[in-house]
Amino acid sequence: MIEARTAAWWRATAALCLGSFVVFINLYVPQPLLPELRQAYGISTLGVSLVMSIATLSLALSLLVFGPLSDAIGRARIMGYTLCISGLCSLLLAFAPDIETLLVLRFVQGFFLGGLPAVAIAWMGDEFDRPALLSAVGLYIGANSLGGISGRVIGGSVAQWGGASAAFMTVGLMTLIGAVLFWRLLPPSRAFRTHSFHLRTALQGLFGHLRSPVLITAYALGGINFLIFINQYSYVTFRLSDAPYQLAATSLGLIFLTYLGGTLGSALSGRLASRFSPARCIVMGVVILMTGTAVTLFESLPLIIVGLTINAFGFFLAHSLASGWVGRYARGARGSASALYLVFYYVGASLGGFWLEPFWQWAGWLGIAIGSWLLLTITLLIALRMWQMERSQV
Repeated sequence: MIEARTAAWWRATAALCLGSFVVFINLYVPQPLLPELRQAYGISTLGVSLVMSIATLSLALSLLVFGPLSDAIGRARIMGYTLCISGLCSLLLAFAPDIETLLVLRFVQGFFLGGLPAVAIAWMGDEFDRPALLSAVGLYIGANSLGGISGRVIGGSVAQWGGASAAFMTVGLMTLIGAVLFWRLLPPSRAFRTHSFHLRTALQGLFGHLRSPVLITAYALGGINFLIFINQYSYVTFRLSDAPYQLAATSLGLIFLTYLGGTLGSALSGRLASRFSPARCIVMGVVILMTGTAVTLFESLPLIIVGLTINAFGFFLAHSLASGWVGRYARGARGSASALYLVFYYVGASLGGFWLEPFWQWAGWLGIAIGSWLLLTITLLIALRMWQMERSQV
Protein backbone atom coordinates (compact mmCIF):
# COMPACT_ATOMS: atom_id res chain seq x y z
CA MET A 1 0.00 0.00 0.00
CA ILE A 2 1.18 3.53 -0.76
CA GLU A 3 1.79 5.59 2.36
CA ALA A 4 1.09 9.30 2.73
CA ARG A 5 3.74 11.84 1.68
CA THR A 6 5.96 9.29 -0.07
CA ALA A 7 7.23 9.85 -3.61
CA ALA A 8 4.69 7.36 -4.99
CA TRP A 9 1.89 9.12 -3.11
CA TRP A 10 2.86 12.50 -4.54
CA ARG A 11 3.07 11.13 -8.10
CA ALA A 12 -0.27 9.35 -7.88
CA THR A 13 -2.00 12.28 -6.21
CA ALA A 14 -0.58 14.72 -8.77
CA ALA A 15 -1.77 12.51 -11.66
CA LEU A 16 -5.28 12.11 -10.27
CA CYS A 17 -5.56 15.80 -9.39
CA LEU A 18 -4.42 16.75 -12.90
CA GLY A 19 -6.96 14.38 -14.42
CA SER A 20 -9.70 15.77 -12.21
CA PHE A 21 -8.69 19.33 -13.10
CA VAL A 22 -8.93 18.56 -16.82
CA VAL A 23 -12.32 16.82 -16.51
CA PHE A 24 -13.93 19.77 -14.79
CA ILE A 25 -12.45 22.35 -17.14
CA ASN A 26 -14.30 20.55 -19.93
CA LEU A 27 -17.53 20.13 -18.01
CA TYR A 28 -17.92 23.76 -16.94
CA VAL A 29 -16.42 25.83 -19.74
CA PRO A 30 -19.88 26.78 -21.18
CA GLN A 31 -21.40 28.01 -17.90
CA PRO A 32 -20.42 31.71 -18.06
CA LEU A 33 -21.69 31.78 -21.65
CA LEU A 34 -25.27 30.80 -20.77
CA PRO A 35 -26.75 34.34 -20.86
CA GLU A 36 -25.11 34.98 -24.24
CA LEU A 37 -26.31 31.64 -25.62
CA ARG A 38 -29.83 32.32 -24.35
CA GLN A 39 -29.96 35.55 -26.35
CA ALA A 40 -28.24 34.10 -29.43
CA TYR A 41 -30.67 31.20 -29.76
CA GLY A 42 -33.75 32.91 -28.35
CA ILE A 43 -34.42 30.19 -25.80
CA SER A 44 -35.50 30.22 -22.16
CA THR A 45 -33.28 30.05 -19.08
CA LEU A 46 -34.36 26.44 -18.61
CA GLY A 47 -33.66 25.64 -22.28
CA VAL A 48 -30.15 27.07 -22.31
CA SER A 49 -29.40 25.30 -19.02
CA LEU A 50 -29.54 22.05 -21.02
CA VAL A 51 -26.03 22.86 -22.27
CA MET A 52 -24.88 22.08 -18.74
CA SER A 53 -27.48 19.59 -17.54
CA ILE A 54 -27.31 17.27 -20.56
CA ALA A 55 -23.56 16.80 -20.00
CA THR A 56 -23.96 16.14 -16.28
CA LEU A 57 -26.79 13.69 -16.97
CA SER A 58 -24.78 11.67 -19.49
CA LEU A 59 -21.81 11.79 -17.12
CA ALA A 60 -24.02 10.29 -14.41
CA LEU A 61 -25.19 7.53 -16.75
CA SER A 62 -21.62 6.70 -17.74
CA LEU A 63 -20.69 6.07 -14.12
CA LEU A 64 -22.97 3.03 -14.14
CA VAL A 65 -20.76 1.68 -16.94
CA PHE A 66 -17.25 2.72 -15.95
CA GLY A 67 -17.53 1.93 -12.23
CA PRO A 68 -18.40 -1.78 -12.60
CA LEU A 69 -16.20 -2.10 -15.70
CA SER A 70 -13.19 -0.83 -13.77
CA ASP A 71 -13.60 -3.63 -11.23
CA ALA A 72 -13.09 -6.03 -14.15
CA ILE A 73 -10.41 -4.43 -16.37
CA GLY A 74 -8.64 -1.98 -14.06
CA ARG A 75 -8.88 1.72 -13.34
CA ALA A 76 -5.89 3.33 -15.06
CA ARG A 77 -6.75 2.50 -18.66
CA ILE A 78 -10.31 3.77 -18.27
CA MET A 79 -9.09 7.06 -16.82
CA GLY A 80 -6.45 7.65 -19.48
CA TYR A 81 -8.49 6.72 -22.54
CA THR A 82 -11.57 8.69 -21.52
CA LEU A 83 -9.46 11.80 -20.91
CA CYS A 84 -8.18 11.60 -24.49
CA ILE A 85 -11.67 11.16 -25.96
CA SER A 86 -13.01 14.05 -23.88
CA GLY A 87 -10.35 16.33 -25.32
CA LEU A 88 -11.27 15.31 -28.86
CA CYS A 89 -14.92 16.08 -28.10
CA SER A 90 -13.98 19.62 -27.06
CA LEU A 91 -12.21 20.12 -30.36
CA LEU A 92 -15.35 18.98 -32.20
CA LEU A 93 -17.50 21.33 -30.10
CA ALA A 94 -15.52 24.22 -31.53
CA PHE A 95 -17.05 23.44 -34.94
CA ALA A 96 -20.66 22.73 -33.87
CA PRO A 97 -22.89 24.59 -36.40
CA ASP A 98 -26.05 24.84 -34.26
CA ILE A 99 -27.47 24.31 -30.78
CA GLU A 100 -28.76 20.82 -31.61
CA THR A 101 -25.30 19.63 -32.65
CA LEU A 102 -23.82 21.30 -29.60
CA LEU A 103 -26.18 19.42 -27.29
CA VAL A 104 -25.47 16.07 -28.97
CA LEU A 105 -21.71 16.58 -28.64
CA ARG A 106 -22.10 17.69 -25.02
CA PHE A 107 -24.03 14.50 -24.30
CA VAL A 108 -21.25 12.38 -25.82
CA GLN A 109 -18.55 14.37 -24.06
CA GLY A 110 -20.33 14.10 -20.72
CA PHE A 111 -20.34 10.32 -21.07
CA PHE A 112 -16.56 10.12 -21.47
CA LEU A 113 -15.89 12.78 -18.85
CA GLY A 114 -17.32 10.26 -16.38
CA GLY A 115 -14.44 7.83 -16.84
CA LEU A 116 -12.01 9.38 -14.39
CA PRO A 117 -14.45 10.51 -11.66
CA ALA A 118 -16.05 7.06 -11.70
CA VAL A 119 -12.90 5.27 -10.60
CA ALA A 120 -10.32 7.75 -9.24
CA ILE A 121 -11.33 7.40 -5.59
CA ALA A 122 -11.66 3.63 -6.02
CA TRP A 123 -8.07 3.63 -7.38
CA MET A 124 -6.98 5.44 -4.23
CA GLY A 125 -8.92 2.98 -2.07
CA ASP A 126 -7.06 0.10 -3.72
CA GLU A 127 -3.56 1.58 -3.62
CA PHE A 128 -3.41 3.94 -0.60
CA ASP A 129 -3.47 3.12 3.08
CA ARG A 130 -6.16 4.91 5.12
CA PRO A 131 -4.19 8.05 6.17
CA ALA A 132 -2.94 8.44 2.59
CA LEU A 133 -6.49 8.04 1.26
CA LEU A 134 -7.93 10.75 3.53
CA SER A 135 -5.23 13.23 2.56
CA ALA A 136 -5.41 12.45 -1.15
CA VAL A 137 -9.20 12.67 -1.40
CA GLY A 138 -9.19 16.21 -0.03
CA LEU A 139 -6.59 17.31 -2.59
CA TYR A 140 -8.41 15.48 -5.39
CA ILE A 141 -11.70 17.20 -4.60
CA GLY A 142 -9.81 20.49 -4.40
CA ALA A 143 -8.61 19.86 -7.96
CA ASN A 144 -12.28 19.44 -8.94
CA SER A 145 -12.98 22.96 -7.75
CA LEU A 146 -9.87 24.39 -9.42
CA GLY A 147 -10.91 22.75 -12.68
CA GLY A 148 -14.38 24.19 -12.32
CA ILE A 149 -12.94 27.65 -11.72
CA SER A 150 -10.53 27.43 -14.63
CA GLY A 151 -13.15 26.15 -17.06
CA ARG A 152 -15.44 29.07 -16.36
CA VAL A 153 -12.67 31.68 -16.36
CA ILE A 154 -11.28 30.31 -19.63
CA GLY A 155 -14.77 30.08 -21.10
CA GLY A 156 -15.57 33.69 -20.26
CA SER A 157 -12.17 35.17 -21.08
CA VAL A 158 -11.43 33.38 -24.36
CA ALA A 159 -15.00 33.73 -25.64
CA GLN A 160 -14.81 37.48 -25.05
CA TRP A 161 -12.38 37.82 -27.95
CA GLY A 162 -12.78 34.60 -29.95
CA GLY A 163 -16.25 33.32 -29.20
CA ALA A 164 -17.32 29.93 -27.86
CA SER A 165 -15.41 28.08 -30.59
CA ALA A 166 -12.10 29.50 -29.40
CA ALA A 167 -12.94 28.53 -25.81
CA PHE A 168 -13.69 24.92 -26.77
CA MET A 169 -10.57 24.69 -28.95
CA THR A 170 -8.38 25.97 -26.12
CA VAL A 171 -9.82 23.53 -23.61
CA GLY A 172 -9.52 20.62 -26.06
CA LEU A 173 -5.81 21.21 -26.56
CA MET A 174 -5.25 21.60 -22.81
CA THR A 175 -7.04 18.30 -22.23
CA LEU A 176 -4.90 16.32 -24.67
CA ILE A 177 -1.71 17.68 -23.09
CA GLY A 178 -3.08 16.88 -19.64
CA ALA A 179 -3.90 13.30 -20.71
CA VAL A 180 -0.29 12.72 -21.78
CA LEU A 181 1.02 14.01 -18.43
CA PHE A 182 -1.51 11.85 -16.58
CA TRP A 183 -0.19 8.69 -18.26
CA ARG A 184 3.40 9.60 -17.37
CA LEU A 185 2.72 10.42 -13.72
CA LEU A 186 0.33 7.69 -12.53
CA PRO A 187 2.23 4.76 -10.93
CA PRO A 188 1.32 1.20 -11.95
CA SER A 189 -1.40 -0.45 -9.87
CA ARG A 190 -0.02 -2.88 -7.28
CA ALA A 191 -2.92 -3.88 -5.04
CA PHE A 192 -5.72 -4.11 -7.62
CA ARG A 193 -6.89 -7.56 -8.68
CA THR A 194 -9.11 -7.89 -11.74
CA HIS A 195 -12.37 -9.76 -11.64
CA SER A 196 -14.20 -11.22 -14.63
CA PHE A 197 -17.03 -8.93 -15.63
CA HIS A 198 -20.48 -10.44 -15.25
CA LEU A 199 -23.51 -8.24 -15.66
CA ARG A 200 -25.43 -10.08 -12.97
CA THR A 201 -22.57 -9.71 -10.49
CA ALA A 202 -22.20 -6.02 -11.33
CA LEU A 203 -25.91 -5.42 -10.79
CA GLN A 204 -25.81 -7.33 -7.52
CA GLY A 205 -22.96 -5.10 -6.38
CA LEU A 206 -24.83 -1.93 -7.33
CA PHE A 207 -28.05 -3.00 -5.63
CA GLY A 208 -26.08 -4.16 -2.61
CA HIS A 209 -24.69 -0.66 -2.18
CA LEU A 210 -28.16 0.83 -2.61
CA ARG A 211 -29.44 -1.38 0.20
CA SER A 212 -26.76 -0.13 2.58
CA PRO A 213 -28.14 2.61 4.90
CA VAL A 214 -24.58 3.75 5.58
CA LEU A 215 -23.92 4.42 1.89
CA ILE A 216 -27.35 5.65 0.80
CA THR A 217 -27.14 8.56 3.24
CA ALA A 218 -23.94 9.78 1.58
CA TYR A 219 -25.44 9.27 -1.89
CA ALA A 220 -28.54 11.30 -1.09
CA LEU A 221 -26.60 14.06 0.64
CA GLY A 222 -24.13 14.47 -2.23
CA GLY A 223 -26.84 14.53 -4.89
CA ILE A 224 -29.11 17.06 -3.19
CA ASN A 225 -26.29 19.37 -2.13
CA PHE A 226 -24.88 19.46 -5.66
CA LEU A 227 -28.34 20.01 -7.14
CA ILE A 228 -28.49 23.26 -5.20
CA PHE A 229 -24.88 24.37 -5.37
CA ILE A 230 -24.15 24.05 -9.08
CA ASN A 231 -27.50 25.39 -10.26
CA GLN A 232 -27.23 28.44 -8.01
CA TYR A 233 -24.22 29.35 -10.15
CA SER A 234 -26.22 29.00 -13.35
CA TYR A 235 -28.98 31.27 -12.07
CA VAL A 236 -26.56 33.80 -10.59
CA THR A 237 -25.18 34.34 -14.11
CA PHE A 238 -28.69 35.31 -15.23
CA ARG A 239 -29.05 37.58 -12.20
CA LEU A 240 -25.71 39.33 -12.73
CA SER A 241 -26.03 39.70 -16.51
CA ASP A 242 -29.22 41.75 -16.04
CA ALA A 243 -29.63 45.24 -14.55
CA PRO A 244 -28.27 46.71 -12.37
CA TYR A 245 -25.10 44.59 -12.68
CA GLN A 246 -25.00 43.85 -16.44
CA LEU A 247 -21.76 41.86 -16.26
CA ALA A 248 -20.17 40.66 -19.51
CA ALA A 249 -18.99 37.09 -20.14
CA THR A 250 -15.45 37.77 -18.89
CA SER A 251 -16.72 39.20 -15.60
CA LEU A 252 -19.21 36.35 -15.21
CA GLY A 253 -16.33 33.91 -15.65
CA LEU A 254 -14.39 35.66 -12.89
CA ILE A 255 -17.36 35.24 -10.53
CA PHE A 256 -16.42 31.56 -10.45
CA LEU A 257 -13.18 32.42 -8.67
CA THR A 258 -15.39 32.11 -5.61
CA TYR A 259 -14.80 28.37 -6.10
CA LEU A 260 -11.47 28.99 -4.38
CA GLY A 261 -13.48 28.84 -1.19
CA GLY A 262 -14.24 25.26 -2.17
CA THR A 263 -10.58 24.53 -2.84
CA LEU A 264 -9.82 25.67 0.71
CA GLY A 265 -12.70 23.62 2.13
CA SER A 266 -11.51 20.48 0.35
CA ALA A 267 -7.89 20.97 1.36
CA LEU A 268 -8.86 21.44 5.02
CA SER A 269 -11.38 18.60 5.09
CA GLY A 270 -8.93 15.88 6.13
CA ARG A 271 -7.46 18.01 8.91
CA LEU A 272 -10.87 19.07 10.21
CA ALA A 273 -12.20 15.50 10.04
CA SER A 274 -9.29 14.20 12.10
CA ARG A 275 -10.11 16.76 14.76
CA PHE A 276 -13.91 16.81 14.82
CA SER A 277 -14.89 13.55 12.95
CA PRO A 278 -16.00 13.32 9.30
CA ALA A 279 -19.76 13.27 9.90
CA ARG A 280 -19.66 16.25 12.25
CA CYS A 281 -17.78 18.21 9.59
CA ILE A 282 -20.39 17.22 7.00
CA VAL A 283 -23.04 18.77 9.26
CA MET A 284 -20.89 21.91 9.47
CA GLY A 285 -20.57 22.00 5.69
CA VAL A 286 -24.34 21.95 5.12
CA VAL A 287 -24.90 24.70 7.71
CA ILE A 288 -22.22 26.83 6.06
CA LEU A 289 -23.88 26.31 2.65
CA MET A 290 -27.22 27.46 4.05
CA THR A 291 -25.56 30.51 5.60
CA GLY A 292 -23.79 31.51 2.39
CA THR A 293 -27.08 31.33 0.50
CA ALA A 294 -28.52 33.87 2.94
CA VAL A 295 -25.61 36.25 2.32
CA THR A 296 -26.25 36.17 -1.45
CA LEU A 297 -29.63 37.84 -0.87
CA PHE A 298 -27.92 41.20 -0.40
CA GLU A 299 -27.96 43.47 -3.47
CA SER A 300 -24.30 44.47 -3.06
CA LEU A 301 -22.10 42.67 -5.61
CA PRO A 302 -19.20 42.26 -3.12
CA LEU A 303 -21.57 40.62 -0.62
CA ILE A 304 -22.94 38.32 -3.32
CA ILE A 305 -19.36 37.26 -4.03
CA VAL A 306 -18.74 36.69 -0.31
CA GLY A 307 -21.90 34.57 -0.10
CA LEU A 308 -20.87 32.45 -3.08
CA THR A 309 -17.42 31.93 -1.56
CA ILE A 310 -18.97 30.78 1.72
CA ASN A 311 -21.23 28.44 -0.24
CA ALA A 312 -18.25 26.92 -2.04
CA PHE A 313 -16.37 26.32 1.21
CA GLY A 314 -19.33 24.61 2.85
CA PHE A 315 -20.28 22.55 -0.17
CA PHE A 316 -16.81 21.17 -0.88
CA LEU A 317 -16.15 20.49 2.79
CA ALA A 318 -19.26 18.27 2.90
CA HIS A 319 -18.62 16.77 -0.55
CA SER A 320 -15.01 15.78 0.19
CA LEU A 321 -15.97 13.98 3.36
CA ALA A 322 -19.08 12.34 1.89
CA SER A 323 -16.90 10.95 -0.93
CA GLY A 324 -14.42 9.64 1.60
CA TRP A 325 -17.31 8.16 3.62
CA VAL A 326 -18.21 5.95 0.64
CA GLY A 327 -14.62 4.78 0.17
CA ARG A 328 -14.35 4.05 3.87
CA TYR A 329 -17.55 2.07 4.38
CA ALA A 330 -18.05 0.29 1.03
CA ARG A 331 -17.73 -3.46 1.37
CA GLY A 332 -16.37 -4.84 -1.87
CA ALA A 333 -16.75 -3.47 -5.42
CA ARG A 334 -15.39 -0.06 -4.45
CA GLY A 335 -15.49 1.11 -8.05
CA SER A 336 -19.24 0.55 -8.13
CA ALA A 337 -19.73 2.18 -4.74
CA SER A 338 -17.81 5.33 -5.71
CA ALA A 339 -19.56 5.42 -9.08
CA LEU A 340 -22.98 5.32 -7.43
CA TYR A 341 -22.08 8.30 -5.27
CA LEU A 342 -21.29 10.27 -8.40
CA VAL A 343 -24.41 9.01 -10.18
CA PHE A 344 -26.52 10.62 -7.44
CA TYR A 345 -24.24 13.66 -7.50
CA TYR A 346 -24.57 14.39 -11.22
CA VAL A 347 -28.20 13.34 -11.56
CA GLY A 348 -28.85 15.93 -8.87
CA ALA A 349 -26.99 18.53 -10.93
CA SER A 350 -28.97 17.71 -14.07
CA LEU A 351 -32.32 18.02 -12.25
CA GLY A 352 -31.56 21.25 -10.43
CA GLY A 353 -32.88 23.52 -13.16
CA PHE A 354 -36.24 21.78 -13.10
CA TRP A 355 -36.45 22.26 -9.32
CA LEU A 356 -35.24 25.88 -9.19
CA GLU A 357 -36.82 27.28 -12.37
CA PRO A 358 -40.32 27.66 -10.84
CA PHE A 359 -38.80 29.47 -7.83
CA TRP A 360 -36.85 31.76 -10.22
CA GLN A 361 -39.99 32.59 -12.19
CA TRP A 362 -41.91 33.20 -8.96
CA ALA A 363 -39.53 35.45 -7.03
CA GLY A 364 -36.18 35.78 -8.80
CA TRP A 365 -33.13 35.26 -6.62
CA LEU A 366 -35.18 35.23 -3.41
CA GLY A 367 -37.07 32.29 -4.90
CA ILE A 368 -33.76 30.53 -5.63
CA ALA A 369 -32.75 30.97 -1.97
CA ILE A 370 -36.07 29.61 -0.71
CA GLY A 371 -35.92 26.62 -3.07
CA SER A 372 -32.35 25.99 -1.90
CA TRP A 373 -33.18 26.10 1.81
CA LEU A 374 -36.05 23.64 1.38
CA LEU A 375 -33.72 20.95 0.06
CA LEU A 376 -30.76 21.87 2.27
CA THR A 377 -32.96 21.29 5.30
CA ILE A 378 -33.29 17.69 4.09
CA THR A 379 -29.53 17.28 3.67
CA LEU A 380 -28.96 18.73 7.13
CA LEU A 381 -31.20 16.02 8.58
CA ILE A 382 -29.30 13.41 6.54
CA ALA A 383 -25.96 14.75 7.83
CA LEU A 384 -27.20 14.56 11.41
CA ARG A 385 -28.17 10.94 10.77
CA MET A 386 -24.66 10.23 9.48
CA TRP A 387 -23.23 11.77 12.64
CA GLN A 388 -25.46 9.49 14.70
CA MET A 389 -24.27 6.47 12.70
CA GLU A 390 -20.65 7.45 13.16
CA ARG A 391 -21.03 7.85 16.91
CA SER A 392 -22.54 4.36 17.12
CA GLN A 393 -19.55 3.01 15.11
CA VAL A 394 -21.90 2.46 12.12
